[in-house]
Amino acid sequence: MRLIVPLLAALFLAACEPAMPQTGARTPPLDAALLDQEIGVIAQRAQPARIEVAVQNLEGGEMWAWNGDKAFPMQSVFKAPLAAAVLAEVDAGRLSLDEVITLGEADISPAQSRIADAWPERATYTVRELLVWTVGDSDNTAADVLMRRIGGPGAATAWLRSKGIKEIRIDRYERELQPETHGMESFRIAWKGWPAFEAAMYAVPEATRRAATARYLADPRDTATASGALTFLRKLSAGELLTPRGTALLLKLMTDTTSGETRLKAGLPPGARLAHKTGTAATDLGMTPVVNDIGIVTLKDGRQYAVVVFMTETTADEAAQDAIIADIMRVIARAAG
Repeated sequence: MRLIVPLLAALFLAACEPAMPQTGARTPPLDAALLDQEIGVIAQRAQPARIEVAVQNLEGGEMWAWNGDKAFPMQSVFKAPLAAAVLAEVDAGRLSLDEVITLGEADISPAQSRIADAWPERATYTVRELLVWTVGDSDNTAADVLMRRIGGPGAATAWLRSKGIKEIRIDRYERELQPETHGMESFRIAWKGWPAFEAAMYAVPEATRRAATARYLADPRDTATASGALTFLRKLSAGELLTPRGTALLLKLMTDTTSGETRLKAGLPPGARLAHKTGTAATDLGMTPVVNDIGIVTLKDGRQYAVVVFMTETTADEAAQDAIIADIMRVIARAAG
């Protein structure tokens, strides 16, 4: 279930035979035995949910993973790579942060979206504002508008491939993915806002919703492996994806977000900080299909680690879901020494 490898070998993460801990870093090696034991206990506690956990020392590349080669649904985790693709367009001079975009009815997406809630009273936003809403508030309308502006999901995935990030794929707009997950018809403006969307969702027969969620969880679209997410975080931190200005802006947005306060952030040791992106599916029929959090942890002494936690099919309540992720972060912090 676990793998710990140096950076170059991480490219072959699908070869899941355990290896001896190695590191090219000056920092202490991860305590693999501690991670094996305690993440294993948490994985048992999380059942029937499945979890995927990965951590990488960003100095030397040492990696430890639990189920690290399995593709898990991202939900809003995709908004961090999307924001990077948007900022790459800014870096290339094909897009300006000050460009003004006016939203029409066809631009509105399902909840969560405070931009949708404010429409049509407010319909005009700059690209910079849409980025803040996308990363900072996980706004679905903002994400869809930006994705359309850069050429759609295919363009976002193609940009990731061009940067050597092969295990993250973005395939659908939120206005497509969210209704499909619950067996609903195509999104329409009457479903704007969570109360209306929820009412429409519950109007779908239970058997149809259950089957649609099962299809979503088995679908390879809009998924990532832990190793793919680590590659994104490592390349972002190293300045390999964007200019220094673009890198600084995205990391600031990921640090300033108030989402996920009780997930990875709650498990940080004193003095540490986190740049991260969460992802969560709507709970239905007693199950939450997806609860995720990925980010870059900077410890008080300056050491940095990329951390990925994906969880699917959990029957725990929200507090228990978040506690599992926070406890995983606590274990990782102890293993880092």
